[in-house]
Amino acid sequence: MLGFMEKKLRQRNIIVADYNPNWVKIFATEKRLLTKAIGENALKIEHIGSTSVEGLVAKPIIDILIEVKSLNDLELATQNMIALGYIVKGENGIAGRRYFQKGGNHRSHHIHAFQTGDINLLRHRAFKEYLIAHPKIAIIYGRIKTEAALICGNNSEVYMENKNDFIQKYETLAIKWFTKQASG
Repeated sequence: MLGFMEKKLRQRNIIVADYNPNWVKIFATEKRLLTKAIGENALKIEHIGSTSVEGLVAKPIIDILIEVKSLNDLELATQNMIALGYIVKGENGIAGRRYFQKGGNHRSHHIHAFQTGDINLLRHRAFKEYLIAHPKIAIIYGRIKTEAALICGNNSEVYMENKNDFIQKYETLAIKWFTKQASG
């Protein structure tokens, strides 16, 4: 069992920051490194999450979505990911995902990798594009995120719980909207 001081040292501060245009550049740099590390197995490497939505407040962590041909082949690139500073977290609670974190307690990047055809690819893409296309909804989301960060006491589970109702509602709307947009 961890002692109080050990828990305190491992705890992350949950900070929501104003949009930073450098997040796009940070993503672009990381994308180049990941493209080399993963190779042809990576079909798409995309900037997702709040740092990818211009004007939206966000935890300053770059979320990256990677669509791969094969999760088994991605696992063969694990050493390359570790060499880039990533910690391999396996599925980390979502079946079919390969999750990686970079930056320790001061996380800088999260990678969510899924094999082509996984519904989570659609879910992440749709939510991002919906927020971009609906700036008033993005503003509401930003307010919820800011309030959640203020009241969560640096507890990530409490932070997520405070955002959950919004995400549940708008993710469903986003998928319907995105699917309709794609079908013309």
